[in-house]
Amino acid sequence: MFKKGSKLYSILTGSCPKCHQESMYSNKNPYHLSEVLHINEHCSHCKTKYRIEPSFFYGAMYVSYAVGIAFAVAAFVISYFVFNASVHYVFISIIGTLIIFAPIIMRLSRNIWINLFMHFDKNLVNK
Repeated sequence: MFKKGSKLYSILTGSCPKCHQESMYSNKNPYHLSEVLHINEHCSHCKTKYRIEPSFFYGAMYVSYAVGIAFAVAAFVISYFVFNASVHYVFISIIGTLIIFAPIIMRLSRNIWINLFMHFDKNLVNK
């Protein structure tokens, strides 16, 4: 399920959706905030162009909303049901979670978006 060749591998690692051989991002660390969204033009292994069109990743904003909701729900469940926190602390934990994980949410959203349109090609792996 999490092996090379699966969508989940490409989404969670940020690797090329076609060959899974290298990262799509110029800096793998999402917390290097000045480069959080800097994406390479193409894969140096399979030459896949990441920016299909000029505004391609605008669609990732919709995915980002859903991923953000998932993180917020997880923060709610953990703070309210596990730690029995009051409503005020639950709210603070949700806001804190969304702020702390914002770079990861942005990258996950882009990874999910591009993997909706590109698929793994096993013939490119041994190229």
